[in-house]
Amino acid sequence: MIQKTIYKTKDYCKVKFNLDIQDTESASILGLNGDWHNPVPMKKKKDGSFTAELQLPKSSQHEFRYLLNQSEWLNEPEADGEVENSFGSSNSVLSL
Repeated sequence: MIQKTIYKTKDYCKVKFNLDIQDTESASILGLNGDWHNPVPMKKKKDGSFTAELQLPKSSQHEFRYLLNQSEWLNEPEADGEVENSFGSSNSVLSL
């Protein structure tokens, strides 16, 4: 799940990513701001879900994917869209 907070007086939006997936040791987000080399780590909560809160530029669009346990890719089911990637799968799209 993605929660967006768009501020009228600021040039960024607060975006909270929530990933409720059990039996996973680690989760991170890749692709935000076009950066596929530096993962954004997600924090594991007591209930086993993962969360991350970021500030992203207003009026921007981001392709991203979750990386679970350093090996399994997952798209966000509630993303604003999906686009094909060059690896034969797709990326989630976030529009702000």
